[in-house]
Amino acid sequence: MVDSISGSNSMRVGGLASGMDTDSLVEQLMNAERQKLYKLQQQQTKLNWQQDTYREVNTSLASFDDSLLSMKLSTTYNVKTASSTSSAVTATATASSANGTYSLEVNEIATSAINVSQGAIAGTDFNPNAAIGEQNFTNGTVTANDLKFSITTYDKDGAAQTTDFEFDTTDSLNKILKDISNSDAGVRAFYDEQSKKVILEKKDTGDFNKNGKEIEFSNNFFNNVLQLDQSAETGGVDAQFTYNGALPITSHSNSYTLGGVTFNFTEKTEKPVKVTVSNDVDAAFNKIKDFVDSYNKIVEDVNSKLSEKVYRDFPPLTDDQKKEMSEDEIKLWDEKAKSGMLKGDSVLQNSLYSLRSAWYNNVENDGAYSQLAQIGITTSNNYLDNGKLIIDEEKLKAALTENPDGVYKLFSNDVEGEGRGIVNRIEDTLKNTMDNIYQKAGKSTYTNDQFSIGKQLNDVQDRIDSFQDYLTQVEDRYWRQFTAMETAISQMNQQSAYLASNFGG
Repeated sequence: MVDSISGSNSMRVGGLASGMDTDSLVEQLMNAERQKLYKLQQQQTKLNWQQDTYREVNTSLASFDDSLLSMKLSTTYNVKTASSTSSAVTATATASSANGTYSLEVNEIATSAINVSQGAIAGTDFNPNAAIGEQNFTNGTVTANDLKFSITTYDKDGAAQTTDFEFDTTDSLNKILKDISNSDAGVRAFYDEQSKKVILEKKDTGDFNKNGKEIEFSNNFFNNVLQLDQSAETGGVDAQFTYNGALPITSHSNSYTLGGVTFNFTEKTEKPVKVTVSNDVDAAFNKIKDFVDSYNKIVEDVNSKLSEKVYRDFPPLTDDQKKEMSEDEIKLWDEKAKSGMLKGDSVLQNSLYSLRSAWYNNVENDGAYSQLAQIGITTSNNYLDNGKLIIDEEKLKAALTENPDGVYKLFSNDVEGEGRGIVNRIEDTLKNTMDNIYQKAGKSTYTNDQFSIGKQLNDVQDRIDSFQDYLTQVEDRYWRQFTAMETAISQMNQQSAYLASNFGG
């Protein structure tokens, strides 16, 4: 048997003369040579696994870092809630709202000005989506001159605001009304097919034009065609209420803000409605608890990576080894092979130490609290928890009730040095940790030359490429040696046959 070698001009001669299985012999010899290649490939696989594990940790840290934003806001610690004795008046409180009880008596609800056609503008065969010039209206047809008109409304200062319109007779009524609604005129206009009437109403509630109507229009298009009588307008009323029995207030809308509290009115009241503003301690507590839980999860995940067992007898599988195993066997093997990728990693260990320091070190500020223990947050006594935090609910809620601003300063005092708040310190630590991991494992946008594992991967790949070239040379050498042997044996066999034929066997 003669085989050609890819990329070589030499010929491969199988065991024609010797009778040996040369292919099998060469393969066995090459398998022994390939062991170093397999180790390089396993090293490459482990580096890729380590890179992926680092990046998984960084993803978790980045997600936790994103959640810190809300913990830097004063509204997280000073949440206000407003309750009312009647659904006629509701309220929304902010962190700046003063706690206490407010009294409101609503005498008038704000309404929008509205005008409706006095009668049906067309018959049953009217099509509001067809060209308006081809339609028959109750009071005749529409000309191009009819479609040049203006609408005047009034702003919060009572100043007239006029918007001019011009349409074609090929436009439909629905298009005209839609364009009016989408304009700066501040009105909604639409056609009701059941009543065959047009509705024109102000988008804002309130009485803006004290001496007249809220919606004024020109041209016969509104009067004759749409049968809108300007004198028939209704609404345009301001809300009127009395605050704490002493201050009468008028508002264009059914919403009004006083002392950081926004009151909303839905109907008139027969008697004063009581609105109570107080600290929503449960909401603030839950936000802090969620934050602590997220931190504890980070501690748990990072510690699990640091303490994960390394199974040295389970190196990454080669392709040939995988061919001899089932999918379940491969999965179980890989679980052990991937275990311990970051065991004892110094970057993560230093990060945990810095995170603990961020929580435990005093925060020097002018608030009531400088340590977590003062507000009921301490470290677990169970060594298996690896520094997780536990919360004394009663003590933390008491601190949030008595001095929410002091809790806020403890967590989020935005200064440098010993007065830096806990959240800011954690944010600093997370940034340093993620930057260190980027230096080791990079980002998806990095090239291998930009981080240490990537450089190692490049080096291993270069060694793999060089070794594969070496294996090609070794295999060629083996085949040359076996070919030479086969050639020699063949020549000897030819000589033997010649002698046998000449000397009569």
